[in-house]
Amino acid sequence: MNVLLAGGAGFIGSHLTDALLERGDHITCVDNFSLGNKEIIEHYLDGLNYEFCELDICDTGKLNTVFEEHDFDSVYHLAANSDIQKGGTDPSIDYHDTFLTTVSILNAMREFGVKELLFSSTSAVYGDKDELLSESAGDLRPVSYYGAAKLASEAYISAYAAMNGLAVNIIRFPNVVGERLTHGVVFDFIRKLKTNPKELEILGNGMQDKPYIYVADLVEAILSMKYAPGVEIFNAGGDTTTTVRRIADIVCEEMGLQGVTYKYTGGSVGWLGDIAKFQYDLSKIHALGWTAKYTSDEAIRLAARSSL
Repeated sequence: MNVLLAGGAGFIGSHLTDALLERGDHITCVDNFSLGNKEIIEHYLDGLNYEFCELDICDTGKLNTVFEEHDFDSVYHLAANSDIQKGGTDPSIDYHDTFLTTVSILNAMREFGVKELLFSSTSAVYGDKDELLSESAGDLRPVSYYGAAKLASEAYISAYAAMNGLAVNIIRFPNVVGERLTHGVVFDFIRKLKTNPKELEILGNGMQDKPYIYVADLVEAILSMKYAPGVEIFNAGGDTTTTVRRIADIVCEEMGLQGVTYKYTGGSVGWLGDIAKFQYDLSKIHALGWTAKYTSDEAIRLAARSSL
């Protein structure tokens, strides 16, 4: 396969790169390093099946040149502002990095006749709901700019698929952890504890309870996808959840720290746009034969251990 990987210099994108190269695909990675890291991709640059283009995906002229120079079989669109807390301070971040990147990619696919797309969406499209989150849910009310930009992207993808005969898989990611983390709760806790190993600030009340998936499990889910004309949406994750307080405990254990004082900022969420609790209905993706190998707690522990 000749693949365009948008956002391939990021945390998840670099792991997907490993798997696609192992499968024998040729990858053209596009990234502007807004969250990606040059060091992550350096060891790929001399490979015969890897090319890198540093560009803003919203620069349609440059993106179209990349499409024109390659005969892509498929597109993996992982480019987005995945730091919800950061995006909450400025709505233009998710409008540009999350939504407009999708529009730009869809227009290039339409222009150059590329029919196959995998899109990384998010649990944030559901909003703040008490029930088990199912792909068939119709009442989607995001409470973050990030979730809104992803849901708007899904709507555009649906229209472009219908109008242009695309075959699309949309995977709604939960919280993803593992090696090469660039942000998120595990990353933040380790950074804080390296600065002050006696005290840890925890946003909210520590009872936020969500599923966390190990990045290698998520990559396997992505590669398990089959494509057919139209749009299919899948939740991907595990059956277990982990509280923020438990994450703090695991990180402290992996760092060999005892007697750390936890200081809570209070409230049921960590920041505006955060969701205190959610859990997926995973029956659709399980029917494909994929299940996560690691529990939520195991994923957190592996991520913490690899980040030290």
